[in-house]
Amino acid sequence: MLRSRFLNSAIASVLMLAGVIASVPAAARDYLQCVPFARSESGVEIYGNAKTWWSQAAGSYERGNEPRKGAVMAFAGTRGMPMGHVAVVKKVLNDREILIDHANWSPINGRRGQIERGVRVIDVSDAGDWSMVRVWYAPIGDLGLRANPVQGFIYADGEAAPERPRFDQPIWTRNDWKPGNGLTLVAASLGQ
Repeated sequence: MLRSRFLNSAIASVLMLAGVIASVPAAARDYLQCVPFARSESGVEIYGNAKTWWSQAAGSYERGNEPRKGAVMAFAGTRGMPMGHVAVVKKVLNDREILIDHANWSPINGRRGQIERGVRVIDVSDAGDWSMVRVWYAPIGDLGLRANPVQGFIYADGEAAPERPRFDQPIWTRNDWKPGNGLTLVAASLGQ
C-alpha cells in the first residue's frame, strides 16, 4: 500500500513536470528573453513581463527619468511590443544618447533572443525626458524606424548599480543550438 502511494506520487510528479515543460510556448524556449538578462545584469529583482517592471518597482526601487549607468530602462508595452522590454544602461554619452545592453531585440543571423552590447539609444522625446526613444536595430544597421515609449529608469540601489559579472549566454542561446537538441543540453547549460 505504501509502495503504491509512493509510485502514484512519483508518477503524478513526473506528469506535472512534463506539463510545465510542455506549457512553455515553443518560441519562448528557443531564445533568451530580455527579463532574465536585465535581472542578471542589473541586480534589480523583479519578475514578470517587462511591461510590469515599472509599476512593480514602485516602493522597492528608486525610479526616475534620468539614465544612469546600471539602471534598468523600462519600455512600455505597445502593439508591436505587447510585453514591453527592459534593458540595462551601460554608458551615458550625453543628455540625449546612451548605450545599453539587452537581449531579444534584434534578430541576428535570423535568430531572435540574442544578447546585444553597447547598443545606441537616442532620446527623441520633445521634452528631452527620455519618454520616447529610438534604438539601434541590427537588421537595418541603423536606429529603428519607430519611436518606442519608455516608462522610465529603475535604479538598483538608489544609484547606479555596482559592476556585476557579465551575463554569459547559456548554451541554448548560442547559434549552434537548435530546438530538439535535447533536454540534456539545456540542463547542462544551467550549470554554467
